[in-house]
Amino acid sequence: MSSVLPIRRVVLYKHGVGYFERKGSVSGNEALHLDFKARDMNDVLKSMTVLDLSGGSVSAVSYDSTKPLEQLLQEATIRIPESGSLTALLGQIKGARVRVRLGAKEPLEGIIVGLEPFAVVEGKASVMRPFLSLLVGASLRTFDLLEVTELEFLDDAVRKDLEFYLATVLSSYKKDSKRMSIITSGTGERELFVSYVVEAPVWKTSYRILLDEQKPPLLQGWALVDNVGDEDWMNVDLALIAGLPVSFVHDLYNPRYMKRPVVQVRTEAAAAPVIPEEAFGQAYGGDDDGESEKAFFPPPAPAPAAAPMRAMVGGGGPLARKGGRMREVAEKSVEVKTLTKEVGDLFEYRVDHPVTVHRNQSALVPILQRPFEGRRVLLYNRTTREKNPMACIEMKNTAGLTLEGGPVTVMESDTYVGEAMLDTMKPEDRRFVPYAVELSCTVSVEDRVEDGPVFRAVVSRGVLSVEYYHLRRTKYFVRNKAPRPAVFFLEHPRTGWELRETPEPAETTDSFWRFKLELAAGATPELMVTERSRGIRQYAFSSINLDEVSFFLSSHYIDAGLAESLREIIALRDRVTTLAREAQQLTDEREQVFKDQERIRSNIESLKTGASQRDLAERFVTKLNEQENRLDAIGEALERLAEERMVASEEVARRLQALSYSADLET
Repeated sequence: MSSVLPIRRVVLYKHGVGYFERKGSVSGNEALHLDFKARDMNDVLKSMTVLDLSGGSVSAVSYDSTKPLEQLLQEATIRIPESGSLTALLGQIKGARVRVRLGAKEPLEGIIVGLEPFAVVEGKASVMRPFLSLLVGASLRTFDLLEVTELEFLDDAVRKDLEFYLATVLSSYKKDSKRMSIITSGTGERELFVSYVVEAPVWKTSYRILLDEQKPPLLQGWALVDNVGDEDWMNVDLALIAGLPVSFVHDLYNPRYMKRPVVQVRTEAAAAPVIPEEAFGQAYGGDDDGESEKAFFPPPAPAPAAAPMRAMVGGGGPLARKGGRMREVAEKSVEVKTLTKEVGDLFEYRVDHPVTVHRNQSALVPILQRPFEGRRVLLYNRTTREKNPMACIEMKNTAGLTLEGGPVTVMESDTYVGEAMLDTMKPEDRRFVPYAVELSCTVSVEDRVEDGPVFRAVVSRGVLSVEYYHLRRTKYFVRNKAPRPAVFFLEHPRTGWELRETPEPAETTDSFWRFKLELAAGATPELMVTERSRGIRQYAFSSINLDEVSFFLSSHYIDAGLAESLREIIALRDRVTTLAREAQQLTDEREQVFKDQERIRSNIESLKTGASQRDLAERFVTKLNEQENRLDAIGEALERLAEERMVASEEVARRLQALSYSADLET
């Protein structure tokens, strides 16, 4: 006999798992069968807890193999075809001991010898009927199988093989189902507790906000839960957990094998026994001869109940025409008592009445109805919508519990006015919840970027660095065309620049400054937001001229003493330039002399013997001697110029490196 424990408690989480508790009664050594989807087996094996709450014990927990059905059936010793199952079965178990009853006669025991068809005359026709042959004692007896009313297998091995085959075929009807059997031992009727975690759809939230000029806004919260399992949740204790605990999948279901090394037997002399050394102290604090107690953690104590739930009524119906009665009706409709509490970093919503969700169905469960601190405001963000602000609810979570993120439907004056998305809010958190575009308010923007005056000058290592401000001015023109005043918030992006000459923002976010304006009916205020960021320009003194020195002096980047030093450096740098130019001229002259010498030598080689030609050759030789003297002079002059230029260049570099100056010009 087997027992099935119903689901008593369901806890759904936001990270895709569900915690399930089952409770029920078992009697004696009953076996409890639970069916799971194959993909859930790893989670079940990782998390299942089984407790006998009445003094019994859990003997074992077994579960279906991972082998395919075809392979399991091949391992069975018995085969039963779709047709002729009885005759096919008896034909496979020759030699099995059975007890046979024929009608009202006394049963007799025997050993199956075989099954044979015999012709039997029925009326005018002859039909073939199966006859069972049994060895009863020392006699062989034959029975018409159709007259056998009961056949009992006396061999345990045959009975177990048949039960295994039939159970395997039964499990094949649900190809994605795996059965887990919990075997208990004890006496009498006992209470059994089973819990486990499996994959489950994420529970979702949906909110309604009722705006009323005479009362605080009213917040209604609904939880959407999905039962995708193969079992109904009948009158279960439902809890919903907001948060993100760590969870993972680990393969425990599939068998795991390890490769083992192959070791050959080695023939060696016998070794002496090894005697471990005695430890100086015990590794553990002492012996524990007592049995470990079974632990069961009951549900947490209830928290204070929430306010009664009010039903939502759509706008535009007869209720809306009566004007302002939606909230009154909401206060008298559906009641919900949701118990809430903090669980570490998580937050639990627990519905304190039984919940029923049938298999493959979903449900909307009310979890919250409370007034909160909030008001209707306008929020402008240029990137969201350039011309108009958004109508928002400035919402402070005064409900005293964590609000999980989800969609919000907003009602005002018994009419639907928009929708929004709500982020997760801890108690006392404050949010803007935009739900509609406010067309009665327009915004236009003018941008201007300019460079401000230099506020600091620094000279170091031959470089003048002047610091100044980039100024970005953004002017917002707001026009409230509505007949009622409004509170207007303007979000200006934060890009790392600092505010200057701008009203203090009402609040600051990670990405925006948020400025607040009180808009009267028909008002057209302006808001100027000025930001500044530091910029820097650099001038290398190694390449400046006298005009730039005069500009630096007149702009107060440098003083008169530094200007005079720069003029001396420029004069010295000009001297270096002059020396370099003279050296280049001498180098060019030397190159020309080399070319003339090549020409003269070529002419000398082409002359023949004769008085006139000797005179010409002597002239060429004299010319070559003069050029050699000039080349020597040019070489000496180049060496002198190179030395003078090096000394002057080093002096320029030394003086540039020695310059140091700073001035604050902001005042």
